[in-house]
Amino acid sequence: MEETKTIAHEIGGIQNDALRFGLYGVKSDLIDSHPLQSSLASTKKTQEEMKRKVLANTYGSAFPLKTDLDRQILSRFQRPPGAIPSSMLGLEVLTGSLERFGPEDYLNDPRDSETFRPADMHHGMEVRLGLSKGPVCPMFI
Repeated sequence: MEETKTIAHEIGGIQNDALRFGLYGVKSDLIDSHPLQSSLASTKKTQEEMKRKVLANTYGSAFPLKTDLDRQILSRFQRPPGAIPSSMLGLEVLTGSLERFGPEDYLNDPRDSETFRPADMHHGMEVRLGLSKGPVCPMFI
């Protein structure tokens, strides 16, 4: 049998295919974009823990486990990559983020960016099936 010849896209734990995945920056991995962003993340985490405790005390210890299971199922449900993005409506309803309308809902839409590149459906399905490496949907140049 002949072995299939492939070229590895990953060297040293990072993806080095700059044409397909864009240039890699270390700064974005080290620091947040704003100092209050880490505070906001920790506040959300604390609120989630308190909500879990209240639900466990009110409805029993199985209820938070059931909601965690629902959250895992709904976070995995996505459309195939393509022109229509996944809305994650079920997850938004479960977490309560559907009722909140913040600046992230109308500002900083990636589709308004000059460097936006439409999703390549074929590459996304190759990544999902394990035939190719990289992000499912490289959005920016």
